[in-house]
Amino acid sequence: MTVRHHVARLLGSLCALGAGAAFAADLVPVKIGVLNDRSGVYFDSTGEGSVVAARMAVEDFKPEAHGLKVEVVSADHQNKPDVGASVTRQWYDRDGVDAVFDVPTSSVALAIAQITKEKNKAFINSGGGTADLTGPACTPNTVHWTYDTAALANGTGKAMLKRGGKTWYFITADYAFGLALERDTKAVVEKNGGTVVGGVRTPFPNPDFSSFLLQAQASGAQVIGLADAGLDAANAIKQAHEFGIRQGGQKIAALLIAITDIHSLGLEVAQGLDFTASFYWDLNDGTRAFAERFEKRMPGKKPTSYQAGVYASTLHYLKAVAALHSAKDGAAVVAKMKEMPTDDPLFGKGTIRPDGRKIHPMYLFEAKAPSESKGAWDLYKVLETIPAEQAFRPMSEGGCPMVAGMTAK
Repeated sequence: MTVRHHVARLLGSLCALGAGAAFAADLVPVKIGVLNDRSGVYFDSTGEGSVVAARMAVEDFKPEAHGLKVEVVSADHQNKPDVGASVTRQWYDRDGVDAVFDVPTSSVALAIAQITKEKNKAFINSGGGTADLTGPACTPNTVHWTYDTAALANGTGKAMLKRGGKTWYFITADYAFGLALERDTKAVVEKNGGTVVGGVRTPFPNPDFSSFLLQAQASGAQVIGLADAGLDAANAIKQAHEFGIRQGGQKIAALLIAITDIHSLGLEVAQGLDFTASFYWDLNDGTRAFAERFEKRMPGKKPTSYQAGVYASTLHYLKAVAALHSAKDGAAVVAKMKEMPTDDPLFGKGTIRPDGRKIHPMYLFEAKAPSESKGAWDLYKVLETIPAEQAFRPMSEGGCPMVAGMTAK
């Protein structure tokens, strides 16, 4: 090979490197923060699994092919609004985070929604439950993806009433989520001919429900509604089983429970529980394929609905950012998310309403009996599919000031 050929090859390599560097410089930087409980009552149902789900979504989206360079960071809000607010402000002000995802614990979620609006970033909630995020506390910067307290009330509340559970007693976690879940379920119960005979509010978090369960048992209510979640819900169900409450004829309404909680309880304790959720790993080929990939990264775990919501919402967020070729204006990104129909392998096709509520079907599940289960995570059977338009509260009833006067569906 001549010197001239060597020089030509060297120049060609330098040009290629220069083009690659120029291409990398042209990529739009996007930074996503997954903020959740990594050490408390929701660590198993959100936690690291939600971070894994977000990273899977980024990989599946192939951001460089869309002109983006995406980074995912994470933090523990410890279920404390002040901690969550401090992390979020640091992320937005110092660390260049463009959007916050997940955020279980409604009191934290409500705080993040307001900070996000103030900073004009994007908040895509999956883990928090309060329907106020698309009601009085709605903002142009928030999307509420996976479920909410109104949908849980519509699903489990109505199902228990249909089965003869007309009188209710609530055991309610004393913070934003529990209070909203009791409120929304009580409204469904009373609207459909039921009666609330009493209730008690419990500390959050709380390891011992003995005295509260004994009060519920003494009330004689046909249904004891657990307006809590995570390890609190699991502890309450386990202790109710030990007291023989269900065996005595009273029904337990697990108003929010994750598959990780059912798995932890075991079907001997959980069998027969009815509950509402938007996702189950064994629903169809798409959910099963995702669960198989997820489990390779989280050995021995199947994804919860909250983690599935993080995956699906991250995908849709990135589609909107790619369409705008920018993540800097959070309200503009959220507006684009609402404009674009949603479509992913876990929730299928859907829409995001003007109030920020993501619309998709919900499912009424029952925990299987041990004899019905074919494996460690074969835990649910579908009792009913609740169509999207029936699952969530009508927009006209939510009180979102952004959509006042709009026709709602």
